[in-house]
Amino acid sequence: MQELKRAGTVSIVQLSEQMQVSGVTIRKDLKLLEDKNLLFRTHGGGSLNNPYAVERPINEKEFIKSDEKQSIAREALSLIRQTDSIMIGSGTTVFELARCLHPTKQITVITPAVKVTLELSNRPNVEVLQLGGLIRQNSSSVAGSYAEYILDHISCGVLFIGVDGIDFDFGLSISNLTEAGLNQKMISTAQIVVVLADHTKFGKRGIGKICDLDQVQYIVTDAGVSDEAVKALEDRGVKVLVAR
Repeated sequence: MQELKRAGTVSIVQLSEQMQVSGVTIRKDLKLLEDKNLLFRTHGGGSLNNPYAVERPINEKEFIKSDEKQSIAREALSLIRQTDSIMIGSGTTVFELARCLHPTKQITVITPAVKVTLELSNRPNVEVLQLGGLIRQNSSSVAGSYAEYILDHISCGVLFIGVDGIDFDFGLSISNLTEAGLNQKMISTAQIVVVLADHTKFGKRGIGKICDLDQVQYIVTDAGVSDEAVKALEDRGVKVLVAR
């Protein structure tokens, strides 16, 4: 517990070497401490913070890390470049991208998010393709087979997507299984995948995995991200843009 309070996280391998006991013993100790609500067990160790993302309504999430989300969105604008079509997923961080999108030439925006459509529907030089389906109240976004059917017949240059968790073992995930399939389909449709996520999403896991890290070309995050996380991503071929 002293090591956990000092570092925030601990690994089974590290503790096993430090205390000269087996990994089995450390795992039993971590389970005992978790049962007492003193830590959260993670893949290969333990953490003071809950590593599992919890789904929150979109009108609640928009007030969390709002300054960081706005700076991330402005940084992400540079990745649109000369493409004539982009896709914007659901979530509050990618919605900020829609807010600051003012293209000087015609562009098509494909989206499952109703809020994105409402934001862009009267924007000059923007044509919106709204994916169809049942609208989930928590996210104000569609999900299901109708939206996935449309995606089977189109392609787009760049996908901007939000996630609830970035884990180096588990990959990228969201906290709702209903939308996981649609996110997977959007990723397969895009030529370039850009993840917009503030630093609190690192080390977290949502219930629904949407892809591995090697399926992502860019992650745009804020200055709170650790140097270790940036290096680990770049070592795996993911380009990281840090908004200041």
